[in-house]
Amino acid sequence: MRVIVVGAGVVGTMHAWHAVSRGHEVVQIERESEARGASLRNFGQIWISGRAGGEELETALRARELWEGIGEQVPGLGFRACGSLTPLRTVREVAVAEAAVARTDAAARGYKLLTADEARAVNPALRGAFTAALWCERDAAVEPRTAQLALRQELLASGRYTYLGGREVREVVGTASVRDDHGDVHTGDAVILATGAWLGGLVRELAGPDLPVRRVRLQMMQTDPLGEPLTTSVADADSFRYYPAYRGEALDTLNAGQAQDPVAAEHRMQLLMVQRRDGGLTIGDTHEYEHPFAFDTVEEPYEHLTRVVEAFLGRPLPRIRHRWAGVYAQCTDTSRVVHRQQVRDGVWLVTGPGGRGMTCSPAIAETTADQLGWCTT
Repeated sequence: MRVIVVGAGVVGTMHAWHAVSRGHEVVQIERESEARGASLRNFGQIWISGRAGGEELETALRARELWEGIGEQVPGLGFRACGSLTPLRTVREVAVAEAAVARTDAAARGYKLLTADEARAVNPALRGAFTAALWCERDAAVEPRTAQLALRQELLASGRYTYLGGREVREVVGTASVRDDHGDVHTGDAVILATGAWLGGLVRELAGPDLPVRRVRLQMMQTDPLGEPLTTSVADADSFRYYPAYRGEALDTLNAGQAQDPVAAEHRMQLLMVQRRDGGLTIGDTHEYEHPFAFDTVEEPYEHLTRVVEAFLGRPLPRIRHRWAGVYAQCTDTSRVVHRQQVRDGVWLVTGPGGRGMTCSPAIAETTADQLGWCTT
């Protein structure tokens, strides 16, 4: 069997991974020389803690299992089972965490409510003021800027994988065949369009104007090395307002009685923070949904994030080295993990995982492989 994968972000690369792992041949085509979109511009988090119960959590947990296995095979991913802490400052924030710990699926997530001292024993870098913390043992991380490259090197070693960068697919021709902008036709038994936030052009032509997927823009930053380990990922209580696992009466009370910082509210913000292997901190993020998106980044969100992080760390933040914006594709029905649609004979569009792409992509691709009958040869 021969699979043509269009797009070299994490969703496309995981489809290539599952096809090659099952003994099939893959040609992966990317319009850039290598991926430059949301798959590189994210936290690299395998984020279990905030996922909605049911299908979303099941997908994330399966993906977390797959990430760990792939990480053992591909050390360049930088997989680490670091868990996460969400420091809490107020009674209302603690109440949301208590409700999370009381969920029927809390054990599957590895939830535990810690005192401040217990949290600092897990992550000594958190020297600032807080009263408790929500621990999620199942959260993990990889290195987003290098993960696709590491996976590609392993795929190339299989002898069943071809990578074609700098080629844009312009047309579907016949069954399970595409033509690129070099005029070359690539024919297989299945075509996977994993084009990320590229929803115009060929995608619009194939899926129509009513594709139930929107684009979301974010801002993030990365610092110089912290100079000490940040042993877990870190979130703040604004993440409770963003992630579906925390919805309920306690969150309603938090929203009603504890106003969000005006900058955070304006930019639909939460704090997420992960330490990179070089010691720097990846910090974000904002969410912008209305088109057209701004072409520039604004400073107020970075200033807000700096204040929040410094309060948790109890020390000044290292110099910010990088600031960037990114765009990802999200199903308009945010309860859906991904949009998977057959758009032509032998051609499937897989897009719209939203902020779950890095977390869920191995399981999303596995489901595609199972549904399309990519049996192990």
